[in-house]
Amino acid sequence: MAQIREAELPADLDAVQRLWLAYLTRGNDGLEDRYGFRLPVRGFVERDLRSVAKFQRPDGRLLLAIAGDDAVGIASMQRFGPETAEIKRMYVDPLHRRGGLGRTMLAQLITEAQLTGYKRVRLDSPDFMTAAQYRASGFKDIGPYPEARSQMNTSRTGSSWSET
Repeated sequence: MAQIREAELPADLDAVQRLWLAYLTRGNDGLEDRYGFRLPVRGFVERDLRSVAKFQRPDGRLLLAIAGDDAVGIASMQRFGPETAEIKRMYVDPLHRRGGLGRTMLAQLITEAQLTGYKRVRLDSPDFMTAAQYRASGFKDIGPYPEARSQMNTSRTGSSWSET
């Protein structure tokens, strides 16, 4: 079973980049299949890497799931407002799915959000990537929220979730 720990930067930067790129490429494939367009995922990853501090303490978290010597999963949280955290870039390598890693990382982020003092946790996800684990973790579909930054959300092709 993989172990979950906070990313140690800069040592884990290559793993973070690889997993974020895999996550966004998967999403991009879904966009192309459903809507016939692709987004510049490398640019999104490069932008997030330049501002990776927003996913670290004290306001955020950047978790890695480690199996052996390899990072096989990632989950991020950032400050979204004074009382709200946003979960971003949840991804588990396909070879390591169905073992509870995603659910465990999500639960850890929710706990970390509460310990940090956030009253709400939100996430938005493309409709073709939405998973039942969000509902099982206490999230409710709230529809698009105006302050969401996601391209998926603003184009109304996704679902927004809130955990209280």
